[in-house]
Amino acid sequence: MNILKQDCLEVQIYQTRAEMGKAAAKDIAACLLDLLAQKPQVNVIFAAAPSQNEVLAALVADKTIPWERVNAFHMDEYIGLAAGAPQAFGNFLHEHIFGLVRMASVHYIDATAPDARAECARYAALLEQYPVDVVVMGIGENGHIAFNDPPVADFADPKSVKPVALDEVCRNQQVHDGCFATLADVPTTAITLTVPTLLSGKHLFCIVPAATKAEAVRRTLQGEIGEACPATALRRHPSAKLYLDRQSSALL
Repeated sequence: MNILKQDCLEVQIYQTRAEMGKAAAKDIAACLLDLLAQKPQVNVIFAAAPSQNEVLAALVADKTIPWERVNAFHMDEYIGLAAGAPQAFGNFLHEHIFGLVRMASVHYIDATAPDARAECARYAALLEQYPVDVVVMGIGENGHIAFNDPPVADFADPKSVKPVALDEVCRNQQVHDGCFATLADVPTTAITLTVPTLLSGKHLFCIVPAATKAEAVRRTLQGEIGEACPATALRRHPSAKLYLDRQSSALL
């Protein structure tokens, strides 16, 4: 493992995805246990993407985590997918973690809601009720965090949850990840937690493997901080860690 720091952001680099995922899960578990020593429950936001497979599997396997004291959320969701669609992020997270451990509560964004703005308001109210302690997240090929693509990202966003149009790089990533067969199959709109909402978490853990993310990682760490690469906002957070593998760190 190599460790470096860029502004406030700690970066850990591992040889393999498996090592990266296990290391991130170990740190997340330690953070949860520390928080739970101070209060009865914690509130955690999870990302849903193949990039998170290793860390989610390692978290599920960790029997020291008292999941019954965790309130779970996810950070984005497509608009208009059928309730049972495997591509829906709520369904992904149910398969990979929410359905595998017994949590205090799980709060899903409703992809089928007929009024997206009303659904944003409902979810925003839940997040206000359960202030964010921990965020487990990734970075997109275009540098997005959640579905805050460069055209819609706002570091001073007054909203906590909002509907957004997805840019083509983001939508193509869903094809590259094997989630959809063609670009035409990928929804064009989604609901996302905003950048300020994600950064409101007390502790951020960002897990980013694979060569397809190498340029986004380079921009995140070496580019100017700003909405052109939304993930650069992580460099301003007082407790954020970025986990990379050999491939995603190749351009550093």
